Amino acid sequence: MAPAAPSGSVSVSEEYRTLVDKSYSKFSRLREFPPYGRNKWDTYYHKAFQVYSKLWKFQQENRQKLVETGLKRWEIGEIASRIGQLYYNYYLRTSDAKFLSESYIFYEAIMSREYFKDTGKDSSLANKQLRFYARFIVICLLLNRREMVHHLVRQFRNLVEDYCHSFQGNDTKEWKLVVQEIMRFMKADAPCDTSRPLRYSVLLDQHPALLREATSVETGKSLRLQDAILASYYHNEVKFSELTLDTFRMLQCLEWEPSGSLYRTKNVDTSANSSGNVPTPVSKGTLQLQIPDPSLPPNPHKYILYRPTVPQLLLALATACEELSSDSILLLYISASGKPPRSSQSSATSVSGSDLRVDSPTEIAKSSTDSCNDSAQEQNGAPPSPHLSSPQSPGGVVTGFNTGGLWLGGKRSAGVNFLYPGDLLPFTRRPLFLVIDSDNSPVFEVISGQERGEPTAMLLSPILQPVDDRGSASTSSSAGGGNLFTLFLTAPLLAFCRVIGVSPATLQPALYEVLEKLVSLLAAKWGDDLVASSAIHFTWARVLNDPFLRQLIFRFAFCRSTFYLHAAYRNTQEYLPRCLPPLPEEATSTSKILETGIQDLASSLGVADQFVFSNPTALTNGTLKVKSESSARSQLSTVGDLSDGSWSDSSEAVGASKATSTFEPR
Repeated sequence: MAPAAPSGSVSVSEEYRTLVDKSYSKFSRLREFPPYGRNKWDTYYHKAFQVYSKLWKFQQENRQKLVETGLKRWEIGEIASRIGQLYYNYYLRTSDAKFLSESYIFYEAIMSREYFKDTGKDSSLANKQLRFYARFIVICLLLNRREMVHHLVRQFRNLVEDYCHSFQGNDTKEWKLVVQEIMRFMKADAPCDTSRPLRYSVLLDQHPALLREATSVETGKSLRLQDAILASYYHNEVKFSELTLDTFRMLQCLEWEPSGSLYRTKNVDTSANSSGNVPTPVSKGTLQLQIPDPSLPPNPHKYILYRPTVPQLLLALATACEELSSDSILLLYISASGKPPRSSQSSATSVSGSDLRVDSPTEIAKSSTDSCNDSAQEQNGAPPSPHLSSPQSPGGVVTGFNTGGLWLGGKRSAGVNFLYPGDLLPFTRRPLFLVIDSDNSPVFEVISGQERGEPTAMLLSPILQPVDDRGSASTSSSAGGGNLFTLFLTAPLLAFCRVIGVSPATLQPALYEVLEKLVSLLAAKWGDDLVASSAIHFTWARVLNDPFLRQLIFRFAFCRSTFYLHAAYRNTQEYLPRCLPPLPEEATSTSKILETGIQDLASSLGVADQFVFSNPTALTNGTLKVKSESSARSQLSTVGDLSDGSWSDSSEAVGASKATSTFEPR
C-alpha cells in the first residue's frame, strides 16, 4: 500500500510542471505582439489567461502534495505575479481600470504573504523580488495609492542596498539607478500628493449627463474620444519604468476617477501613515469603491509610447485610425523637444528603465543606436535633411512642412527619427485632436487647412515657460517637474501655483479644497457659455460634448488667460499657447468669465498684484460661489461590482475580484 502515495505525488508534480511550462510559453508569446492593435493579441491573451487560471487552481487544490515534492514559496509568488502582470497588461490594452485593481489584489497578496522574502544567497531570486517591487510601485502609482507607494519605495531602497552588499553582479549599478529614478519621480510629482485626483471626478467635475450640449453641431457630427496616443521623448526626463511624468499625468486626466472614496480619505490616509506604518491591506469593499461608476462611458483607450521612433509612432497612429469608429476622434499627445539636447548625458535612466521591465507583453522595442546619421548634421546639431519625409502636393512641395519638427532621435542627430508636421497629414483623413507640448510647437500650425479630409483640432504649447520665481525662462522643464503646459492640461490649480510662485504644500487644506472647487465651477460656467456661442468653429463644437476633450479645451483657455493676464508674461507672445482653429476671442484671452475666476484665485492666494485685471479694485472674491453639488449629481454616481465576469470566463476562476478566496492562507 505504501508505494501508491509516491506514485500519485509524482503524477501531480508532472502535471504541475507541464502546466507551468505551458503557461510560461504562452506568457512569453505575448511579448512578441506589438503594443497596438487588439485582434490577435486579445485572442491570445485569453488563451494565456485560461492556462494560468488552470495552473493557479491546480496548485491550490494540490498544494500539500506539491510542497512535498519540492514546490517553493517563491514559485507560487511567481505564478501570482504573472497573473497580476496579465491583468496589468490587459488594463494597458483596454484602459479598463477594473483590471488595474484586480492586478493590485494579486500584488498586495504576494507582498503580505511574503512569497519572495527568503531569497537567501540566490541572486536570481533576489532579482525576482526587486522586479516584483518595481512592478508593484507602478501599479500603485496608477491607482493613486500614494501611501502604499511611499511604503513600497522605502522597502525597495532597503532591498536594493542589501542586494548590492550581498552580490557583486553587473546589475547592482542599474538597480541603484532604478532607486534614483523612482525617488526623482516621486519628488517631481510630490505636489499631486495632496491635490485633487487628476482623473475626471464626478464629485468635482460636471457629470457627463449634466453637460450642456453644443447647439451649433450638425446633426450626427458630435464626436467622442475613443483612442489616445500619448508619446514623450526627452533626454534625461523624469520617468519610472516606461511612464514619463508627462504621459503619467495625461493618462490619468483621460480616465474616470472611481467613486471618490480615494479623494475623500486621501488626507486621512496620508496623516495616518506619516509615521511609516504599513498601509492597511486592501479589502473587497475598498476595491468596490475604486471601481468607476457603471453609468459612465468606458475610459478612452490609450497607447503609451515611451521614447518611440518615428516609425513606431506612425504605426501606432495608423492602427488607431484603422480601428476608429465613425463617431469618434483620436487624440495624439506628443511631448518632445524641437532641438537637440544640450546635455552631453545620454539618458542613463532609460538604461535602468529598460532593465526594469515590467515583463510587459506590450513593451515597445527600443532602438539602441541612431541610424542614418548625417555627419554634417552631427557636427552642427541640425535636423536631418527634410527630403525624406516632407509632404508634397500636386503642385510641388508644400511650403512650411519641412522647416522643423520634433526631435525623437539621438543626442546629436535625430536621423530618420525627426518628426515633421507633414508626417501627420495622412492621418488627417480621420478626426484628429492634436496636443503638442514642445518648444517647437508652432511648426505644426501648417497642418491647419492642409488636412486630407477632416479638420484637425490643435492645442499647441507656449514656446517658453517660466521655471522659477526669479524670472528666468526655459523652453522645457521636462527634467524637473514636468512640462508646465501639460501640468495646466492635467492639474490647472497646481500649474497656476507654479506660475505665481506659491507652493501648494504651504496652503491650508481647507483653502486648497475651496480653490479646487472654484476651478471646477469656473470650468462648468465657461463650458456652458462656449457651447452657446454662435462664433465657435464646428471643429471645436463637435468635440465639446465629450467630457475629456471639453475639460482639456477649458484648461487650455485657462492657461492662455493666466499668461495673458500675468504682468510678467502678457506682452510676450512666446508664453501664450495657441489653438487651431481659433476659439472665439471672448472664450480665451479676453474672456470675462476666466478673468473673474483668475482674479478670485489670485485674490485668495494674495498675489493679485502679479496680474493686470481690467477692474483690479472690484471685490471679486466669491463671484463664483463654491457650494456643494446637487443631489441629482450624487444620484448619478453609483458603485459598480468588481466581479461582473463580463469579459472572460477565466476571470472568476483566477479569482481576481476576491482576495480572500484567491489567496487562501497557507
